[in-house]
Amino acid sequence: MSFPAYTRAQALPTTLTQRLVMLDGAMGTMIQRLRLSEAQYRGERFHAFHKDVKGNNELLSLTRPEVIRDIHEGYLAAGADLIETNTFGATTVAQADYDMADLALEMNLQSARLARAACDKFSTADHPRYVAGALGPTPKTASISPDVNDPGARNIDFEQLRSAYYEQVQALVEGGSDVLLVETIFDTLNAKAALFAIDEYFEASGQCLPLLISGTVTDASGRILSGQTVGAFWHSVRHARPLAVGLNCALGAALMRPYIQELHRVVGDEAFISCYPNAGLPNPMSDTGFDETPEVTSRLLHEFAAEGLVNIVGGCCGTTPDHIGAIRTAVSPLAPRALRAHAALAVM
Repeated sequence: MSFPAYTRAQALPTTLTQRLVMLDGAMGTMIQRLRLSEAQYRGERFHAFHKDVKGNNELLSLTRPEVIRDIHEGYLAAGADLIETNTFGATTVAQADYDMADLALEMNLQSARLARAACDKFSTADHPRYVAGALGPTPKTASISPDVNDPGARNIDFEQLRSAYYEQVQALVEGGSDVLLVETIFDTLNAKAALFAIDEYFEASGQCLPLLISGTVTDASGRILSGQTVGAFWHSVRHARPLAVGLNCALGAALMRPYIQELHRVVGDEAFISCYPNAGLPNPMSDTGFDETPEVTSRLLHEFAAEGLVNIVGGCCGTTPDHIGAIRTAVSPLAPRALRAHAALAVM
C-alpha cells in the first residue's frame, strides 16, 4: 500500500512519541553471506568492465536488484519500520575507487526505488513502512591526513564532498525516500558537508524531509575518529535540527551503552535517540561473522529501552532479519524514550 510522501513524513514523528520504531539490520554483511562472484556483481551490463567490481555492493542495485529486494523484504517481514537504501557507498567519491563515479546518481535513484517498492509492498493503513535514504561517510576524510608524515595533507576538500552529497540527496529524494540518514559518521566535517548539501537541496527544491544523524564511536576512547566526544559531536550537528540523532557501527551494544547514555543526557528534548550497534565483535567462526546471536543483541537493546534511552533501534554489521525480529519482540512492550510532544513535532 502506497501513501503520499508528506503523509509518511508527518506520521513518523508522531509514531516516535508513541512507540519504539524499528530500523533494519546490516546490508553489507548480508550481501557478504551470499558469496557472490565477480561475474554476479558485473551482470550482463558490466561483463567487460575494465576493473574488478566484486565488493561494490551499491552496484548490485543495478545488476542484481533481486538480491537487494530480498534483503529489504527479509527485514520488513521481521518487523522493520525503516529500511535503509543500499547507498552507503553510492557517492562519486566512493565510486571513484571502482572507476564508476558516473554511475553514482543512477545507483542512488535505483536503490531508493527498490526500497520504496519493498516498503509499499509491506505497508498497511495502520503500519506504514519508511524509506531511509542512506548517506555514508565516504572513504576519504576532510579532517584527517592520509599521510602520517604530513599532518596538513588532505585528499579531499569540503566542496568536493558537498557536491557528491548533493547529487546523492537529489537522487534519494527523487527515488522515494521518506527520511534522510547521514550515518556511520567518523569525521564530523564530512558530515557537515552532507548536512550542507541536504539543506541546499531542500532550499532549491522546496522539499524538506526529516533528518536522522548517526555517529560512530570507534573505540573505548569514547570519541569518533576525528576526535570529538559524543557531546561535542552533538553540538556540532544540532544546528541541522535532526528528527533523531544516534550511534551505530564499530561497537556492539554492550560497549556502546555508556555513549548512548551520554547522548541521551546531552540531547535532552531536542531530538529522538537512535541506536543500531553491530552484533558484537567480529568473529570469523560465526555464521554472520560476528559474535552476538539475536538473543544476545535483543537482550541488550531491551535493557537500553527499559532504561528509557532510545526511540529507534536496529542493527548494523553482522545483524540479520533474525536479529531484527528478536529485537522487535524484546522492545515492543516498552515505552520509547520520553520527549515532549511539542519539541518532537517542532522538527517538522
